[in-house]
Amino acid sequence: MHQHHSADESIKATCGLCCTKVENFGVAYGKSVILDNVNLHIHCGELTALVGPNGAGKSTLLRAMLGEIPHTGELRFLDNSDARIRKPVIGYIPQRIEFDTGAPISVMDLFSASQTGIPVWFKHLRKLRERILYSLSRVQAEHLIDRRLGDLSGGELQRFLLALALEPIPDLLLLDEPIWGVDRPGKTNFYRIVSDLRHQFDLSIILVSHDLDMVLKHADRVVLLNKTVQCSGTPEEVFSNQKAVQAFGTVWLGK
Repeated sequence: MHQHHSADESIKATCGLCCTKVENFGVAYGKSVILDNVNLHIHCGELTALVGPNGAGKSTLLRAMLGEIPHTGELRFLDNSDARIRKPVIGYIPQRIEFDTGAPISVMDLFSASQTGIPVWFKHLRKLRERILYSLSRVQAEHLIDRRLGDLSGGELQRFLLALALEPIPDLLLLDEPIWGVDRPGKTNFYRIVSDLRHQFDLSIILVSHDLDMVLKHADRVVLLNKTVQCSGTPEEVFSNQKAVQAFGTVWLGK
């Protein structure tokens, strides 16, 4: 395990990513403006929570960053000297996924197919299984390897998806309300794992969330978005801002 961990750290050490800059992002559908003049500065090793009312453009922003939808403005990836680096690896967990819960597909099957292209009916090689077990161990999910996808709880499914998003270790991890519908213990565990991963792999993470208490506890920075950035800063700064109070009411700031 320690050997694998060193390899992960080596990958991050050589990537050179220091920060991600979203500059003057805009998205419009016809005459309808979804995002306008959005500017963000995301640092490595930090968890940035993206909050805002429904329809504020949070998911749209992530999809624009992924290049899935057209946008104006620029996405820049910089090293410590503010020089551009190669296009980074981006991990992503969407808000929801659709799959046949009755299909006899295991976590091992899907992980293998998504990473290697090997059909799920091929015999699994021992080294491949060890690699997948290690990937699952990053999110405390080794025990799920032989479980059928349809039998996973909401929290277990999201940890599996997180393991997929971390293979290979990305430079930037985008999480679009990944624990929608997950029970309270599952949410707590997920946020704790993501918080630990941020430090372990020096990840830049953007997390869309409506769980303001979890955001307050785990986020380094919070961005209040409603078509454009209304305010940003530490959780305490943002949730004390009048615009956040108008959007969410008074948030208890005791951690």
